[in-house]
Amino acid sequence: MLAARKYHSLEEVRQALAGRPDSAPAIGLFDRLDWFTALHRHCFAGVPVLILSAQEDDREAWLFLLAPHSRPLKALANWYSFSWAPVFLGEPDEASRRRMLDVIAGTLLDGQSRIELYPIEQADELTAALRRAGWITVQRPMGGRHVLPVRGRNFADYWATRPGRLRTLVRRKGRNAPFDLSIDHQLTDDLWQDYRSVHAHSWKEAEPEDGLNLLHDLARRESAAGRLRLGFARLDGQPVATQLWTIDRDVALIHKLAHDQRHDTGSPGTLLSHAMFAHAIDVDRVSLIDYGTGDNGYKTDWMEQRIKLIQLDAFNPRRPSSWLPAARTAISALVG
Repeated sequence: MLAARKYHSLEEVRQALAGRPDSAPAIGLFDRLDWFTALHRHCFAGVPVLILSAQEDDREAWLFLLAPHSRPLKALANWYSFSWAPVFLGEPDEASRRRMLDVIAGTLLDGQSRIELYPIEQADELTAALRRAGWITVQRPMGGRHVLPVRGRNFADYWATRPGRLRTLVRRKGRNAPFDLSIDHQLTDDLWQDYRSVHAHSWKEAEPEDGLNLLHDLARRESAAGRLRLGFARLDGQPVATQLWTIDRDVALIHKLAHDQRHDTGSPGTLLSHAMFAHAIDVDRVSLIDYGTGDNGYKTDWMEQRIKLIQLDAFNPRRPSSWLPAARTAISALVG
């Protein structure tokens, strides 16, 4: 009989999975156990987890959740996560996925009153499973991701389609630019110190230490796998702009960028972006570049599509405490 199992630590899950989601070629970065483990260690230390799985023959479904005390269950994700979704192993078909998700959704109904899941790109399959189990669900659009489908173009062809103001800026600032640009595939201690140095002088808010530790963990792991692309612009040997990208299968993921605001007039970050995009398209030959979550205006100059992201809220009608939040959330979804 198909049944769901609960796990209350990522170490239990690691033993149960025996490395499968981190070695399967179809599993993306944000579905790997190493990612969930690092994210929990650095950003959610002390917050309990609830991880559920269902297995049908050699096919599996997994749900990675946070279970903060006296609060809704949440996706094990944050702003560093480009997306969150159930993780499937063994290439289950639609019917098998449905059966496994139904079991997981029914198990969640026993003992939980509310669930908040974000960021989800495709929410319908999980929403349907929750509803069949008896949950009241509400989907709400909550921002987006900007992506560039390369469609077989080389960088020159792509660049010719960019807004004139961006191409003019790169041409003007790149003429006799004093910056040395580099893209490293292997992380060293010195490179990471350069990365931290740029962030310390960035126009962005200072990166929290737990975030830097997560990014360092990511950079080390992806460097060892040959998937890191760490870019720098330097002036007289000193780093003034940096970008942390990884290559996930044939997709380039832009995790973080920053530049020293004291050098804004030279636009080192823009010149570095130009070099990073060229490398991803012409050297790595990716099929997609993903700028991650957030609707920052500058992304539209470089990207061509926006993927809508969904927050999925679920309420247990057996729990009176969930009735008022369910009504408020449904009204919020209606009024936008």
